[in-house]
Amino acid sequence: MIKRINPHFTFSNPDKPELFREQYPYSQVPRILFDEKTVPMASPEKIWITDTTFRDGQQARPPYKPEQILHLFDLLHRLGGPEGIIRQSEFFLYSDRDREAVEACIDRKYTYPEVTGWIRANEDDFKLVKNFRLKETGILTSVSDYHIYLKLKSDRKKVLDSYLRIIRKSLDEGIVPRCHFEDITKADIYGFCLPFAEELMKLSQESGIPIKIRLCDTMGTGLSYPGAVLPRSIPKLIHSFNKELGYPSELLEWHGHNDFHKVHINGSTAWLYGCSGLNSSLLGFGERTGNPPLEGAVMEYIGLRGSADGMDTPVITEIADYFRNEIKAPVPSNYPFVGSDFNTTRAGIHADGLLKNEEIYNIFDTTTILNRPIRVMVTDKSGMAGIAHWLNENIPEIVNGQIEAITKRHPGIRYIYEWVMTQYDKGRTTSISSEEILSRARHYIPSLFESDFKRAKKEALALAHRFASQLSQSPEISSGEREQLENYLKKTMSKEPFIHLMALTDTDGHRIIPLQTRRGEKAKFRRLSRKDFNNKEWFKNALTKEEIYQSDLFFSEYTGELIMTTALPLKDKTGNLYGVLDIDFKFEEVIKLLDNLPVKQI
Repeated sequence: MIKRINPHFTFSNPDKPELFREQYPYSQVPRILFDEKTVPMASPEKIWITDTTFRDGQQARPPYKPEQILHLFDLLHRLGGPEGIIRQSEFFLYSDRDREAVEACIDRKYTYPEVTGWIRANEDDFKLVKNFRLKETGILTSVSDYHIYLKLKSDRKKVLDSYLRIIRKSLDEGIVPRCHFEDITKADIYGFCLPFAEELMKLSQESGIPIKIRLCDTMGTGLSYPGAVLPRSIPKLIHSFNKELGYPSELLEWHGHNDFHKVHINGSTAWLYGCSGLNSSLLGFGERTGNPPLEGAVMEYIGLRGSADGMDTPVITEIADYFRNEIKAPVPSNYPFVGSDFNTTRAGIHADGLLKNEEIYNIFDTTTILNRPIRVMVTDKSGMAGIAHWLNENIPEIVNGQIEAITKRHPGIRYIYEWVMTQYDKGRTTSISSEEILSRARHYIPSLFESDFKRAKKEALALAHRFASQLSQSPEISSGEREQLENYLKKTMSKEPFIHLMALTDTDGHRIIPLQTRRGEKAKFRRLSRKDFNNKEWFKNALTKEEIYQSDLFFSEYTGELIMTTALPLKDKTGNLYGVLDIDFKFEEVIKLLDNLPVKQI
């Protein structure tokens, strides 16, 4: 329960905004000022991590697909462990994609992380929270005069009244409000922020419902330095809420940005001075420069507490691999804890030390903690066996067992070895980089690598299968009614330029509706106008196996274009098979859209 310590903070509503020009001149880099006053550290008894990967994290990149969000949510659950060190994950609630992901995550029924929402301070947004029956939601309550006067074109009193109105609605519904004090490091702490927080304390006491405050360093200007002045001083900022006002640590949460390379240390500082919650994002993805990286927060937690408290840290490596391989998100090779080379030494002298004892140059037991054995790059001391060993550990096709490991007797290994030795004969002192070894291996041993064409073909076939699967679930398809089918396929054909042809047949191979072709191309398919399809491989496979059939690439005998056929069995609402739909895709057009196909917009 909140217990107020200071009886009153004076609310200020100036005619002009307070922009702290002595610290934020705008024409220059923000100035760091000191008053030589410090406050004591007051780390809470309990600290934890919250997640904003699916809210702020999505403002820095293309939106995640619902199935990707669900998989990452599962990984967050495993990483946080049975004690739920990763307590909550927040979501947007606006689009169909958002809502599908939220429903899927709620259906997991995990205690941790709890699914929470994020809305603007208006009634329409609040209805979204009610519809999902969420127990908690973030509410955007901007606190700096930059937002109040310059963005909202209002004043402090008006915006405060509007904020409190929505917060009361949340309390009336029994929903915990989490007030996002946006841009707090550029705000009037004593003239607006603390009086606002005091009003929240009163409402919490009246309702018996906790009200959380998220302290948002929106532009990343917060400072961890002792003696720095408000509003940029994180120690003084949290001290004023926690000790001067009496706002409980467990109801305070820090949310930072990395504009000045301080996002991780600022989050840690918030923990040390009285903030229980640290809001973070997987791999630091977040608006502009990003949020505190969640994996960094995990390591900081362990360092501060001396225990992982049940967190499953090797899951961090699974998360990084999923971002790289499935989401196709760039992860810098030297990024701490997750980069492909974060525990790889390149210096020859370091490599020599590692071979003697890995503790000399490894940050901790990365094999145990992250399931990432330490790696040594190739040097003039590696020999042909060392080069072969490096390739066997780093070529995905070998690691995954798709092809056999290579031995030092392969002639390509000797050519790579001779190139390496030439580099050191010329005076090189550093190890050979991954990029250099892979480049030489591609040249001398191309069989180790999947070609770009083969990779594109695999992804194109998977996309065609996915598209057909979504198409088969549409209500128009399950209606089985000719007019609906024809209109729907005609619309789909006109909307999707990667479709070459669509043919809909009954179970005897006879067309149900006219062939669907691109405008102006019908004449090319004249020979198909009276043709039955019961001898076609795609027809027989889809009909007999009652599953989607996918062909390899081939050239169309009608247009000469490189295409692929996907055929799907069609069932009506009662589950009865009534036909087969053949979709021919243009390969060249499909590979242009591999990362851009809408998931639920057919």
